[in-house]
Amino acid sequence: MSLPPLTPPASGRGIKVEAGASLAAFIWFRTGGPAETLVRPDTAADLAAYLRDLDPSMPVLPVGVGSNLIVRDGGVPGVVVRLPKAMAKVSLQDGRVRAGAGAMGITVASAARDSGIAGLEFLRGIPGTVGGAVRMNAGAYGRDVSDILVEATVVTRDGSVETWSAEKLGFTYRHSDLPAGAVVVEAVFSGTPGEPAVIGAEMDRIAAEREASQPLRSRTGGSTFKNPAGHKAWALIDAAGCRGLTRGDAQVSEKHCNFLLNLGSASSAEIEALGEEVRNRVKVHSGVTLEWEIQRVGVAK
Repeated sequence: MSLPPLTPPASGRGIKVEAGASLAAFIWFRTGGPAETLVRPDTAADLAAYLRDLDPSMPVLPVGVGSNLIVRDGGVPGVVVRLPKAMAKVSLQDGRVRAGAGAMGITVASAARDSGIAGLEFLRGIPGTVGGAVRMNAGAYGRDVSDILVEATVVTRDGSVETWSAEKLGFTYRHSDLPAGAVVVEAVFSGTPGEPAVIGAEMDRIAAEREASQPLRSRTGGSTFKNPAGHKAWALIDAAGCRGLTRGDAQVSEKHCNFLLNLGSASSAEIEALGEEVRNRVKVHSGVTLEWEIQRVGVAK
């Protein structure tokens, strides 16, 4: 399936618009087709103005660093929003951590450590941005974003700028109630007082555990499937005989079998098909239906 003709709105003050922009250039899998329109706003106000003027029928997809994303080979119709480094700043305010949605988890955890705020260490183990972490209620090492989020600033699809409390976000396991097309632009996190040295030691432990157990230096997309109630996804996948399973240049990681890898020239279709084969094998072996944790976006080619 091919994309419709490229007819992006024009660039203007405070907004950069690019037609047919590569997403594979920064998506962790390094696969997939282009964005019909890639939008990079300078500020939240610029993004809000752009979305207010955008045809309401035009789909909008915010993308961070693509660490938990399969972009299908036909590309992504509509508008893809990517926030700039200027919207990745982290600051401390009244004992809380205020982070731009473009900030990486490790940056937020490090800022909290340096200020003696404990409870955010697990963000060291989340390889994506704050915006993506809020949207999917990302978690690791026994904690979720819902445990620490106070509020998030959101630009809605119609261009309104709103502050959403953690309660309004309706967090459940790897889910929030943010509507399609809404873009998180900032988040405020809270923790508890702690000693920087102790906080740093916990972050180091998390980093070492990730290094030992996950294929960090591979073209991957992070955890592929959600953990079903009462189970670990990796254990179900392993028991079904899927460790090291391949399809083309796509492989189930031998190091951690809830990770899919692009060994070099895999297509997004091969990666997704391999994931579906894993789901089928697990279903047959254990009766458990795995749910995708990785977002799959765009159209097949």
